[in-house]
Amino acid sequence: MTKSERTRQFIIETSAPIFNTKGIAATAYSDVMQATKMAKGGLYGHFENKDQLSAAVVDYNLTKLVEKVQQAIGTAVTAKDKLFAWLDAFKSPTQFPVEGGCPLLNFGTEADDTNQLIREKVKTVIEMAQKTIAAIIQQGIKTGEFKETFNGKEFSIKMFALIEGGTLIGRVLNTNSQMTIITNLLKKEIASHSRQ
Repeated sequence: MTKSERTRQFIIETSAPIFNTKGIAATAYSDVMQATKMAKGGLYGHFENKDQLSAAVVDYNLTKLVEKVQQAIGTAVTAKDKLFAWLDAFKSPTQFPVEGGCPLLNFGTEADDTNQLIREKVKTVIEMAQKTIAAIIQQGIKTGEFKETFNGKEFSIKMFALIEGGTLIGRVLNTNSQMTIITNLLKKEIASHSRQ
């Protein structure tokens, strides 16, 4: 990495929690300047404008979220354990794995009607997550771990939607208790499709 690339990465990593917490519209360049201790000219040397910086920051936050899920399911061997590990990664909305909360919720809600580029970035990760859940289930059916009646596509939508909804509720109410209920219900449903 060149010095310029390191500085650019530093700006992104330092700005990421600010944008994820305050939102794109509410985050000013002055917030970034204060956090990075850089002058406006220094920031503009790496990002032409706030739109360019916010796109990089959204990419960073979404990548961080995807990496947390991959780490969680990476050590699991069975399909059931992978799904359980995925659920466990989100069991504490009040201590979300990415600082500032779920970037899918935060940026998706803000950008759905106002920023097509950010909306597309969020949409890509949502679709990828649902496809991955469905693929885990399909693999479990193929190996005989799950019954053939387990509809991976439908369950992936349900699981994803409940995780996101539980995250929103948990963060607004400042409690993990409702996510615990959601997680337990999903685990019971997964177990009900298991052949073991």
